[in-house]
Amino acid sequence: MPTIDPLLIPVAVVALAVLCAALVCVVAIVRADRRDVVAVVRALPDLAATLIRFRRQRK
Repeated sequence: MPTIDPLLIPVAVVALAVLCAALVCVVAIVRADRRDVVAVVRALPDLAATLIRFRRQRK
């Protein structure tokens, strides 16, 4: 009987969580009003800059 690698279980759980989060995001974008999607896309660079700034301060 083949054994399951203990490291494989957490990796599979994380992969499933990322897949579910991506699916939720795609469904939310598809169901959203076009103006909302445009506003979110325009806000992404500011969000990325904030996260990069936060990451640099933690080091």
